[in-house]
Amino acid sequence: MNQFRELSAFVAVAEEEAFNAAARRLKVSPSGVTRLVNAMEERIGARLFTRTTRQVSLTDAGRRLYGEAGRILEQVEQAEALAAGAHQMPSGTLRITAPVLFGQRYLMPIVRDFLDAYPNVSVLAGFHDRVVHILDEGFDVALRIGQLEDTSLYATRVGTARRVVVAAPSYLEAHGIPAKPEDLAPHQIIIPGGIFNREEWAFKARGKPVVARLKPRLTLTSLTAGIDTAIAGWGITRALSYQVADALADGRLVEVLGAWETEEMPVSLVYPEGRQAAAKIRVFVEFAAGRLRAGPGL
Repeated sequence: MNQFRELSAFVAVAEEEAFNAAARRLKVSPSGVTRLVNAMEERIGARLFTRTTRQVSLTDAGRRLYGEAGRILEQVEQAEALAAGAHQMPSGTLRITAPVLFGQRYLMPIVRDFLDAYPNVSVLAGFHDRVVHILDEGFDVALRIGQLEDTSLYATRVGTARRVVVAAPSYLEAHGIPAKPEDLAPHQIIIPGGIFNREEWAFKARGKPVVARLKPRLTLTSLTAGIDTAIAGWGITRALSYQVADALADGRLVEVLGAWETEEMPVSLVYPEGRQAAAKIRVFVEFAAGRLRAGPGL
């Protein structure tokens, strides 16, 4: 029983990033949470948190434990729900992750409607422009773009995305339209943030790879800032199709080199448990998949 209380306190502190907030969530005293976490650290022989006056953050050992702890508490929650006959009714905290721009633009409207439809569910959403290991980091559902490498996960395909090279009509009118990848060399190239943007852009011609080596004039850590700079008419950038779908639709951006682009990439919702997943996961995947397939972004 004490180990379960310790685990609950540890997860609460990890998610709230503060002992006081964790205590309010668990409806116990801050000193009680501190004692539980200290007891757990002493028992396993490792520090789980780095504590400063301003911040509480997980150590490497804490991050490893968090991925397991979330699943253990989830199993307890599912067992209680099943015993109460509520396994078919979504409830509890649903942890979702997606790329930043996709999450903000396409997933959040779905999340809001899902919460309105299922009042017993709360959502913790983490948006990151990196591959999130959902089992290790404690997420229930992830939006993935590209081929799936982890065969232990179940996937529901919701669409496709492709890379696109884009510029504003005013820029192309002033500087000319590149007809082939090597024509990009004299242009003002914008490299925005994201794992797909590098100083070498890969294309295909008749099934063979072609690489355009670039000398970018502007490199940014923000994907949104890069797209906005292209819309402003300053240069050429590359993005995923969903990231610039609105700007292409209303003419603020124009695609170039479309015939040279590589294959479309699958977009999927992935999750670990398949048919045995908790109701909140199964219902959310079905709810979100229908909306994403019908939407304009994919």
